[in-house]
Amino acid sequence: MAKPNKKGPTKTVDIHCAKCRQVLFKYRKGGKGALLKCFKERIVKDYTLDQISCPGCKQIFARDCLIRGVPALKMIGTKAICR
Repeated sequence: MAKPNKKGPTKTVDIHCAKCRQVLFKYRKGGKGALLKCFKERIVKDYTLDQISCPGCKQIFARDCLIRGVPALKMIGTKAICR
């Protein structure tokens, strides 16, 4: 399978915790679909301590995984939202 584009998209979005609205990431997201995964190389600014739990309410919102051989975060349901 093909790896994601190295350059990536230029549009950035803020990813928030759905429970407490804490800002988690500033992320270069491509497309207009739902947020299913976050490639770690596309994270511009990280506001979390361990990249999988919210610093405000300590809710786990993602799992570490490899997608197409690239480190990524697989989002859990609707625990994180884009704005």
